[in-house]
Amino acid sequence: MPPSNTPTLTQRRLGTELRKLRERAGLSSTAAAARHGINQARLSSIEAGRYPVSADRVRVFARNYACGEDDLLDALADMTGGRTRGWWDEYREHLPASFADLAELEHQAHGLRVAVVIHIPGLLQTVDHARAVIREAAPPLRAYEVEHRLSHRMKRQAILYGDNPVPYTAIIHEAALRMEFGGVETVRAQLEHLIAISEMDNVTIQVIPFGGGGTFPGAGQSLDYVIGPVPQLDTVQLDLAWGCQFIDAEAELARYRAIVQRMRTTALQPRESRDFIRGILRAM
Repeated sequence: MPPSNTPTLTQRRLGTELRKLRERAGLSSTAAAARHGINQARLSSIEAGRYPVSADRVRVFARNYACGEDDLLDALADMTGGRTRGWWDEYREHLPASFADLAELEHQAHGLRVAVVIHIPGLLQTVDHARAVIREAAPPLRAYEVEHRLSHRMKRQAILYGDNPVPYTAIIHEAALRMEFGGVETVRAQLEHLIAISEMDNVTIQVIPFGGGGTFPGAGQSLDYVIGPVPQLDTVQLDLAWGCQFIDAEAELARYRAIVQRMRTTALQPRESRDFIRGILRAM
């Protein structure tokens, strides 16, 4: 099978993890390729996610790299195979590539922990709230571009429902609850939706109030911590002005894991958070 110029996020991550194993083993790409019985160009394509690799080949690579972590090896083997299309692929012609990558990442997640300061998390937004937020994009979007992004955001929310919903924790600062995107009625509907969805077994919402003890870790930063099948395959997604940034370096994962945990400790507990949101609603 020829190499692909547009590897999926999964294919790129598999290649990255194979490269990490090689570097941990202290092998250059030339030396590793010789050990695997392939040329260096083929190995580079595999590590870039452009060339498909089978589960058996992954296990050979791991054996040559003296990887003894069975759980990690099994998880990497599960990531192999040819390119499979998801619903997000239909948006690749209309939206930045990172949008499709984020939907793919969420679809494969074993759990999600989201921390936001100004915006309600996308997976928890109502249609009207989401449309109002998307319309604030800079530079301004055309009407059809707004609808493409809105449709994509609503389809992402499917992972919270169904027979096997993804466990989801959202840490939301009070500032996000008080932003009036779309006007008062849209805000009221959004807050009512948060209360209702927080009652779902797989959804946990925690609020950090303005008077919640001063500063808190991660202040000013919104992030998604995506839990993988093993901790080494976790991913952090950051919202930046130019799009999404995905982080998978082990040291950075550990740092963001600690930030999210400290934010959860700072935030109100789920029942208190629901009461807090109800209080904002009553005051409107």
